[in-house]
Amino acid sequence: MYGSRPPQKPPPKKAPPKKAPPKKVKKPMNQKKLTEAQEKRLEKHSAHHSKKHMNMMRRDMMMGMSFKMAHEKAQKKVGK
Repeated sequence: MYGSRPPQKPPPKKAPPKKAPPKKVKKPMNQKKLTEAQEKRLEKHSAHHSKKHMNMMRRDMMMGMSFKMAHEKAQKKVGK
């Protein structure tokens, strides 16, 4: 026919994008002991919280977590 074109092939399919490798999470350094200030603060804090909460906080702080972060994590997992 006048002005018609031959049928076109469909464009080639693109390969799905490659997923980025998972990021490596740095493990906190294992701190052997808490400082005197940390121990003092935990002692004061223990009046308001359970033994389970305090043990979790102490363990997290020994692994390098801050007091506030350890407290929030313990609140979520264990409660008061």
